[in-house]
Amino acid sequence: LDGAAVSLLYVNGTLELALTRGDGIQGRDITDKMRELVPNEISDTRLIQITGEVVAPSSVPNSRNFASGSLGLKGLSGLEEFRTRPLVFVAYDATPHLALNYACSLEVLHKFGLNVVTRFKAVAYPTDGLVFRIKANEKYDELGHTSKHPRGAFALKEQVAGVETTLLDVVWQLGKSGVVSPVAILEPCVIGEATVARATLHNIEYIRDLDLELGCRVEVIRSGEIIPRIVRRLD
Repeated sequence: LDGAAVSLLYVNGTLELALTRGDGIQGRDITDKMRELVPNEISDTRLIQITGEVVAPSSVPNSRNFASGSLGLKGLSGLEEFRTRPLVFVAYDATPHLALNYACSLEVLHKFGLNVVTRFKAVAYPTDGLVFRIKANEKYDELGHTSKHPRGAFALKEQVAGVETTLLDVVWQLGKSGVVSPVAILEPCVIGEATVARATLHNIEYIRDLDLELGCRVEVIRSGEIIPRIVRRLD
């Protein structure tokens, strides 16, 4: 599902805290909004963190941005507007595990009153691939994590068709986290409904791996239908 990642914290069976992913270290408190989308009480009194995605239907223009932006609405007026928006929370994991295998863990979440990925009819919602995960939760834990991802699961993403354009220049920009990264300046091209003139290049190794040079022809996509990215050199 392609929306906004959210975590829920239940304490003694009560929803105490809901957070966005934020920068991966610190998220934004959206507890007031998530109380409108998920059960405020569950039948398990342990300390449980539930992770999932807030999604909007594909019929909504820029549905991913719509879902994320909805979580950023502020104040009482923002909360009132949030209640009118067609949003759904779909859970895909819980810590600690609620059963010996993954599918059974999700069934427990379903019994709590939550939407879960194994039962949710996602036809009307945006998706960008499939996630494969080891079924046995104990084995999943044994494999551990890299600095960013679990080793017991991986995502198979669709490679959307790109648009050909010219790499005109590369500039370096300072991000909010203090990391300096390269940005491609492109001959403007239209991808979907957006005109694209810049694209992320991640780091110097990414540039070397693609063998990019100023003036070369490149293929550009909008990753997740949002972020412009060069995927290969064409000439």
